[in-house]
Amino acid sequence: MSRIVVSQPIHAEVLARLQSAGEVVMNPGPEPWDAERLASHLGAADAWMAFMTDRIDATMLARAPRLRAVACALKGYDNFDLAACARAGVQVSFVPDLLTEPTAELAVGLAIAAARHLLDGDRRVRAGYAGWRPALYGTGLHGSTVAVVGLGAVGRAIVDRLQGFGCAEILGVDPAQRDARTRAAGLREAMQQAHYVLLAVPLTPSSRHLIDARTLADARPGQLLVNVGRGSVVDEQAVCAALESGRLGAYAADVFELEDWRLPDRPGGIPQGLLQHPRTVFTPHLGSAVRDVRRAIEMRAAENLVAALAGEAVADLASSVSASY
Repeated sequence: MSRIVVSQPIHAEVLARLQSAGEVVMNPGPEPWDAERLASHLGAADAWMAFMTDRIDATMLARAPRLRAVACALKGYDNFDLAACARAGVQVSFVPDLLTEPTAELAVGLAIAAARHLLDGDRRVRAGYAGWRPALYGTGLHGSTVAVVGLGAVGRAIVDRLQGFGCAEILGVDPAQRDARTRAAGLREAMQQAHYVLLAVPLTPSSRHLIDARTLADARPGQLLVNVGRGSVVDEQAVCAALESGRLGAYAADVFELEDWRLPDRPGGIPQGLLQHPRTVFTPHLGSAVRDVRRAIEMRAAENLVAALAGEAVADLASSVSASY
C-alpha cells in the first residue's frame, strides 16, 4: 500500500479520496512540521501533498528515497527545486488556475483598503464614534492611473475587475505578455505615472527585488503599492524607507519575503518599520482563502496525486518555468 504524507490538514472528502489510494499521514496543523519531523515522515513516503509552508530541495529528496510524486496544493513553484525533483525521478504537480479569481479580488480589496484608510477608519469608529468629521481623505480608483505588473492569469483577472471602476488608464507591465485592455508600459514609466501599482508577479531570478530602492526612486509621489504576487518581488526594507520619506503613500501586501523558504538569505520576519507604519495594510496570505476554493484546490491536488500513484497522466504536471514575469 502506498504511503501518502499530507503536511497540512485537509477537508474530510479530500482525505477520503487520498485514503482510497493509500495510507495517509496528515499533520493536524495548523502549524507546519519542522524540517526534521517532515523529513522523518517523508522517509517512508511514496507521495506527498505539499502546501505554502513547504519547500523541497536535493537535501530533502535524499531523505525520501521512496518518494515518487509531490502534489502541491498551490500555484507558485519558487519554493520547490523542480530540477532536483526531475533528477530524482519525482513528479511534481501544481494547481495553476483555481487561485486566480480570489487572489485578484483581494488585490483590488487591498488597494481600496489602503487608499481609503479603512483600517484607520475602523479603529476610529471603535474608539468612540461621534459622527462625520473632515478627516481621512484618500484616493479612489475612479479617474486614477493603475499599473498592473505581471499579466499572467492573476494579472489579467485584476484587469477584469478594474474595468468597472472607471480608471483613467490601466497600464500593463510585462515583457512577455500583452492585454488589449491595457496600454503596454515599461516598469519605470508605470512607476512614474501610476497612482496605484498592483504586483502580480511570480518569483524568478529576474523578478527578485524588482521593486527596490532604485525602482521606488521613480515612483509617483504618494503612489499606492499592492503586492499579491510573491514577497521577495519587493525589497521590504526599501519600501519601508519609501514610506518614511513620503515617496510611497501606502503599501498593502498579502505576501512577504519571509515566506520564500528556498532563499538562503530570506529575512526571519517582516520589518518592524512596515508593521508599525500607519500607511500599511497586511493580510496573512489570504489570496486563496475562500472556503470553496481551498476545498477545490485540495481536491485537484489529491486527484493529481492519485493519478501519479496509479501511473496515469497527471493533469497539472510542472513544466519548465519561464524566467520572465
